[in-house]
Amino acid sequence: MTAIRQDPAGFAPTGAIHLSLEVLAYVADEAACGHGGGCRVSLFPDGSISIADDGRGTDTRRDPNGLVVKKPVLSSKDIRFFDSPRAQLLPDGHSRRGMSVVAALSGWLVHVNRRDEGSWSQRYEHGVPVTDLLPISDDEATGTTVHFRPDPRLLDPQVGPDEISRLATAWASLNVETRDLRL
Repeated sequence: MTAIRQDPAGFAPTGAIHLSLEVLAYVADEAACGHGGGCRVSLFPDGSISIADDGRGTDTRRDPNGLVVKKPVLSSKDIRFFDSPRAQLLPDGHSRRGMSVVAALSGWLVHVNRRDEGSWSQRYEHGVPVTDLLPISDDEATGTTVHFRPDPRLLDPQVGPDEISRLATAWASLNVETRDLRL
């Protein structure tokens, strides 16, 4: 995580747009597999961005002791993409690195996960988990919400709704609604 935080321009060349596309790439993966396909991108007055989808939710399971655990996509490198010369290019023309880049280059990030077997939330600051996986009320919906505030040191820490919508059209299986709450 330290290496990512020390080189924000190298890991998020288009700033907050790249971070948003890293999250949307996971939503597109789910949609391409037939799970969900709808998502809402919300832009908040404090500069934070929320991306909520209607997929299955991040893979979460119970360990042998019955404790809930999830894939560590937010706090460890995704070996499918990170430093891979074959990593998919995101619609901004830069390599996909994974969600750990989003967490590391955000002052804070809250990950909410709703699956058939339960719902949980976890908070990260600069890529480090600062809470355990906390159960939240289950409303029987599934999906993932990633709400984050990009590091102001990024080349472009702001995102425009039209730009998100335009770039998201690269994923045919994705239906993106944007809400600009900054007005």
